[in-house]
Amino acid sequence: MSAISTHILDTALGTPAAAVSVTLEQCSTEGWLTLTVAKTDADGRIKSLSAEPLTPGHYRLTAEIGDYFAGSGRDALYVSAQIDFVIAQAGSHYHLPFLISPWSWSTYRGS
Repeated sequence: MSAISTHILDTALGTPAAAVSVTLEQCSTEGWLTLTVAKTDADGRIKSLSAEPLTPGHYRLTAEIGDYFAGSGRDALYVSAQIDFVIAQAGSHYHLPFLISPWSWSTYRGS
């Protein structure tokens, strides 16, 4: 079983991105199933995106960054940022951060 966490940093301001809505979904034979919807804390973090450990499978993590930028009166190119990933085997912790700005975003697997 695996765990997922995230951290969203606003690289344009050099600050954590608080109150960003993030959705964790799993691909199934019926399509994408929403597992969790949560908001980042004041430090831009969600420490755990699932109450239960995740089994191997195909998942995606979507951050609503357009709403975040609009909330501070900034125009943004991207409405959302999405990480589409596979958990190949159980037992690992997956920390998947988003580095965002109004004109770009990126990710990496953290620890």
